[in-house]
Amino acid sequence: MSRYAKMILEMINDSRQHLTAEQIFLALKKSQPKIVLATVYNNLNALSKAGLIRKITMEGSPDRYDRIERHDHLVCRRCGKLSDMTFEDLTKELEKQLGAGIVSYDLRVYYVCPECRAKEAAEHKEKDAM
Repeated sequence: MSRYAKMILEMINDSRQHLTAEQIFLALKKSQPKIVLATVYNNLNALSKAGLIRKITMEGSPDRYDRIERHDHLVCRRCGKLSDMTFEDLTKELEKQLGAGIVSYDLRVYYVCPECRAKEAAEHKEKDAM
């Protein structure tokens, strides 16, 4: 594993955010001024293929990268905010339904986050006041 791959893997595993390649690049650029964006993408692809990180692809947003540790995601339909959430492990139930073992699954629950709900409530209040 290259030194950049090690640095990227450490950054992703230490973060509780879902970093984009550009965010990773800008953070690395501070200590590694010669790094180029293509190097970051190449290492992210290699780490993802090796199963050391997971790539999260969402329509209309840049890919984000996350640690492998078992967890699920909440995605706000309004603002696109991506948050970690741990639901009860569904592996046994899924295996029972499939009649076979599974390697992994990626659960995303789409909802409207509390901030967007509050904003919508305030907008409705303003309309009602008119």
